[in-house]
Amino acid sequence: MAPPLLLLSDIRLRFGATPLLDGADLSVQPGERICLVGRNGSGKSTFLKIAAGSIQPDAGERFLQPGATLRYLPQEPDLSGYDRLVDYAADGLDPTDGPHRARRLLERLGLDPDADPGPLSGGETRRAALARTLAPRPELLLLDEPTNHLDLPTIEWLEGELQRLGSALVLISHDRRFMERLGQAVVWLDRGRARRLDGGFEGFEDWRERLLDEETEGRRRLDKKLAAETEWLHKGVTARRKRNQGRLRRLQELRRERRAQTGPAGQVRLTVSEAGLSGKRVIEAQHIEKRYGDRWIVRDVSLRVLRGDRIGLVGPNGAGKTTLLRMLIGDLTPDAGEVTLGANLEIATLDQMRASLKPDATLAEALAGEGEWVSVAGERRHVRSYMKDFLFDPGQAGTPVARLSGGERGRLMLARALAQPSNLLVLDEPTNDLDLETLDLLQEMVSDYPGAVLLVSHDRDFLDRTVTATVHAEGEGRWAVYAGGYSDMLAQGGGGAPPAAPDRAKAPRKKAPAPGAAAKAAPAARLSFTDRHRLAALPGQIETLEAAIAPLQEALADPGLYGRDPDGFAKATAALAKAQAALSDAEEEWLRLESLREEEDGG
Repeated sequence: MAPPLLLLSDIRLRFGATPLLDGADLSVQPGERICLVGRNGSGKSTFLKIAAGSIQPDAGERFLQPGATLRYLPQEPDLSGYDRLVDYAADGLDPTDGPHRARRLLERLGLDPDADPGPLSGGETRRAALARTLAPRPELLLLDEPTNHLDLPTIEWLEGELQRLGSALVLISHDRRFMERLGQAVVWLDRGRARRLDGGFEGFEDWRERLLDEETEGRRRLDKKLAAETEWLHKGVTARRKRNQGRLRRLQELRRERRAQTGPAGQVRLTVSEAGLSGKRVIEAQHIEKRYGDRWIVRDVSLRVLRGDRIGLVGPNGAGKTTLLRMLIGDLTPDAGEVTLGANLEIATLDQMRASLKPDATLAEALAGEGEWVSVAGERRHVRSYMKDFLFDPGQAGTPVARLSGGERGRLMLARALAQPSNLLVLDEPTNDLDLETLDLLQEMVSDYPGAVLLVSHDRDFLDRTVTATVHAEGEGRWAVYAGGYSDMLAQGGGGAPPAAPDRAKAPRKKAPAPGAAAKAAPAARLSFTDRHRLAALPGQIETLEAAIAPLQEALADPGLYGRDPDGFAKATAALAKAQAALSDAEEEWLRLESLREEEDGG
């Protein structure tokens, strides 16, 4: 086996009395792509900075192969000192390379290479930093949330670009689909330790749950043994105690061992404050239009949203998703057409730029204003108690919003939005900066919400799991409505080109079409006899493929497989990829044929 390109050994770092990293390890082989995951606040970004050499740990060793080229994408890049974006992006390139690749990457990311870096937005700054990171084709890439502020076409382009580069990669992301398509191994940073799974991200969450279950069982057994030894101590006579000093010492060791154990971090509790039921018809938009100068943003769009609908709005940055959203909820008047809002409508919103958060306000003030109480789901809660539901320590109540991390600001916005009584949730990029566990809970909350939901997101997995209809920007102000999530939209021929790699959906799930989503329908296609036979046979084929995938995933979930049997690991990985590709093709074909059958049957 080739020596590692990067090796971190026994990394330790404390902030005050709290250990952030407590003996964490990381090994990266040439060309290997690793997903670095963990809860918000677990130290992922700090660990990546140590890997990049930008901060020093308290203890441990860092080794980088001599002469190896490394590029690091931080969450908050600094573009000061450069006159043009291309100067920043090309800095560090080999003199023989020239700035051509840097210029091409900037243009592909929607930026003017000759623009002044000074007035860029946060999203534009991160895209410029991404161009700078990719430009020299380094041997090792360290990327911290590279998909933040990227639209779906650009995310899919980035997936292909990273695969083509062939660089070794350590990636922090909360985008499941992005990690599924790129990851070859997963490193889980949890309570200061790094645990590794050799295999794709699709097997990570089951593996993590197994480890947590085993840990819980271990604590249960230790508690039981500790209770038995304590009972012996209390019931034993003095002479027995004197004769059993070894057992007493063991009891003290058990107590120290139990105190040293740290259970998994708590979970966010998401409780939505529901207002009374709205009318059945929540929003009725008829032939609405909006243009700025000669540019169409919304052109002759009609849409009906009913109670219970969950509508996703997708499209490239600048297509007008937020503009359309504001028109639908009455915040922006259309140039033509009409929007009618339903009766008894109460709206709760979460904006992607966190614009409603005042930087100098404290965490408690952002939630409860000048008071100390907040009403959630009809229950009066003290603000410090409500903070705990979103993993804030009560001691953070006086922390200014400006000092919160991106993930903490995301959780704060969720806490504010969900505390408002509502029957229409408007979520503009709600998944930004949220960890995987919080995303899971948000997904469940959106799916179970009894009112209507309007959702703008670039997270394909989140869309697939939540929405009943997808409204897609088709260009030149035209929008089309598709039943189901993002993958369902692609299966119906929407969204332009298919994604660069097959989606790894776990099962064919038929999304209920949004009953209120109105769009101009194309003429219905008819199923041939062969199509009908194929539609009947596909579920059995899908079950067979799933049965073949399960043992492969189980084998690859063994963290020691690669070390014991590299050839077996490679064969299992190749077989799993082939089976998953076949499963994805079968599922997409099933969705296409089932959609045709529904159209033929009149929906």
